[in-house]
Amino acid sequence: MSRKPTKGYFVRGQFVALGSELDLELKRELKGSDDMSKTDLKKYSDRLQQLGESLLTLRADLMQRLDLSEKLVDAVNDARKITNFEGRRRQMQFIGKLMRGVDEATLAAVEAALDEQNKGSAKGTLSLHLAEQWRDRLIADDEALTHWMQLDASADVQHLRALIRQARKDAQVTEPQERPGEAVRHGKAYREIFQIVKATLNQGEDHGGEPTTDEDQP
Repeated sequence: MSRKPTKGYFVRGQFVALGSELDLELKRELKGSDDMSKTDLKKYSDRLQQLGESLLTLRADLMQRLDLSEKLVDAVNDARKITNFEGRRRQMQFIGKLMRGVDEATLAAVEAALDEQNKGSAKGTLSLHLAEQWRDRLIADDEALTHWMQLDASADVQHLRALIRQARKDAQVTEPQERPGEAVRHGKAYREIFQIVKATLNQGEDHGGEPTTDEDQP
């Protein structure tokens, strides 16, 4: 006589039989009752696992704001040091288990911290793109320096002009040497212009100002 297969579900690769002690324990821990469906249980478990994994990428200053247990913080720090695949996988499972003990308010705070970090990264990328655009404009167009001075009245005009002239000379020297598929090599002046522009734009953002874009120029 064939035996009927045991009904259940998988949580991160582990089979949990319906009605088993582990099934009831998971339901009690994750929702505080035995009324959670298999789908809800898996979604909640996946959310905890993903948040636990995301903690590994969270900046230290944002991590310190969170009301996390010392055991969980230590587990996250240990996971960052593990390079072995199997060892890291087991450590992440352990972190996922610890996440079950985190209350909803703290989980929401973790999500808010991750959102804050992601928005900061996007803002930093935009700032770099603006700096690249200004650098290229200053090298390509003489009038761009006049526009730049409206944004940064304290800029050392003579120094910037010298850097721009040098960057143009460097471009004329390196252009004939370029081959298809090779990365373009730029000189010191090209990089220094970028650093000056980036520092000015970042300073403007720190003071609540909006960096000027091409559309803002007369």
